[in-house]
Amino acid sequence: METKFFPHREMIFTKHPVFDNVRTAIFITNPGSGQADVFLIEIAPGSDTPIHTHEENADSIFVVQGKGETYVNGKWQIIEPGDYIFVPPKGEHGTRNTGSEPLRLFVHRTPPLV
Repeated sequence: METKFFPHREMIFTKHPVFDNVRTAIFITNPGSGQADVFLIEIAPGSDTPIHTHEENADSIFVVQGKGETYVNGKWQIIEPGDYIFVPPKGEHGTRNTGSEPLRLFVHRTPPLV
């Protein structure tokens, strides 16, 4: 795989395949790297990604924009830009947008979803 550059002005957000009112801008996926999935997710105001787990995948999540809450270690915690969340395999997690603008999260998942 070669080095990649993704200019902000060329990012394309598309509907998330599972969650309503959530969009993704995909940078790296399993077919492209075999090592990780890397993407931005954008959660609309008043929307969420329900509490869920990944059996074999760890999520590394950085809050880029907006305000919300994340479900980790059995409770909801407030998140804002600059916050970081690590979710190990089988860790319950979910995120909801409590603000008035889109909530953007930078996600690095390893290993990638197949």
